[in-house]
Amino acid sequence: MEVNDALVDKLANLARLKFDVEEKESIKNDLQKMIQFVEKLNELDTTGVEPFLHMSDNINVLRADELVGSITAKQGLQNAAMHDDQFFKVPKVITK
Repeated sequence: MEVNDALVDKLANLARLKFDVEEKESIKNDLQKMIQFVEKLNELDTTGVEPFLHMSDNINVLRADELVGSITAKQGLQNAAMHDDQFFKVPKVITK
């Protein structure tokens, strides 16, 4: 695949970027190197090689979820400066 000015312009447009002539030339060279690298990888025989999806064999290293008790509404409101039977009360901060 050849990287030309039209391809760089199209990619720049899709990415909402603008490049001057020097930057465009540098990007063309970099893109061409990347494409050559991928084409080189395509030459490898990968038959029988499993896809590598994860960095380790661990499936799930997180702890199991456990249902634990909670405090009551009365206990939660116990140290509130202002409250009613169910809710915290706070000073009004938005005025008309």
